[in-house]
Amino acid sequence: MRKWILTWILPPLLYRSCLHLVCLVGTMSLACNDMTPEQTATNGNCSSPERHTRSYDYMEGGDVRVRRLFCRTQWYLRIDKRGKVKGTQEMKNSYNIMEIRTVAVGIVAIKGVESEYYLAMNKEGKLYAKKECNEDCNFKELILENHYNTYASAKWTHSGGEMFVALNQKGLPVKGKKTKKEQKTAHFLPMAIT
Repeated sequence: MRKWILTWILPPLLYRSCLHLVCLVGTMSLACNDMTPEQTATNGNCSSPERHTRSYDYMEGGDVRVRRLFCRTQWYLRIDKRGKVKGTQEMKNSYNIMEIRTVAVGIVAIKGVESEYYLAMNKEGKLYAKKECNEDCNFKELILENHYNTYASAKWTHSGGEMFVALNQKGLPVKGKKTKKEQKTAHFLPMAIT
């Protein structure tokens, strides 16, 4: 019976693959080092100190965005002139236009433009509106993979879990204690005013 001898076949294969790998790495490093900083910034494969970084200035504080918050349950978040928080399906309703002001990195305050009330959440997770902005009015804004945003109370939690702004299928606010980040009732699309 004949035995196969792999010791003669394997080393040349390894040498060839190693040679290709060395050539590839050398070519990449030469390509990155020969570029100007402007070219390096546009090339995503090269990592260098001059690489372009994204601007997140709007998250630093003070930035104001005017939007309609459209929930995945097909309701716009609304704060009326009496300070009542609920949903409306009228797109052109002036009470559903919100001013989203950045307070700190990832923290926002939401204010109804027409009503001049701030959206707030108490420790039980109930949504309400206030004329004066305080810690109850701060929400953690998280942008999800599906392009929707969630807004969780920055101050209050329930059993260690976050409490989210949410509207149910009838457009009524859901208590924060009953919400989760994955629920579509807590997903909002900030729509630009046209």
